[in-house]
Amino acid sequence: MNTDHRLERERETVLKMITLYCRDHHSPADGRCEACQTLANYALARIARCPFGAAKPTCDQCTVHCYRPEMREEIRKVMRYAGPRMIFHHPRLAILHLVDRYRSTKK
Repeated sequence: MNTDHRLERERETVLKMITLYCRDHHSPADGRCEACQTLANYALARIARCPFGAAKPTCDQCTVHCYRPEMREEIRKVMRYAGPRMIFHHPRLAILHLVDRYRSTKK
């Protein structure tokens, strides 16, 4: 599997989740509100700096918690809300994320 592609898909998934959450909770005119954009930038920076690099597990399976506590709670709220809805809005990303999660638990 192309690991660069996997990281790109991870970035795309988190951005779609944050956008879905923001649209339904903050109703921005377009894209994401300032707070959600800050969270998105932070999440992308964390993915880029992941100590596991291309072999990174999904965040919920990770042994290293690289998010600051307040940002970790924010991303958890987003994922709790958007996660179950992703199958309807972005089914390909939702299914591939589940595959990645299963793959990371087998190691």
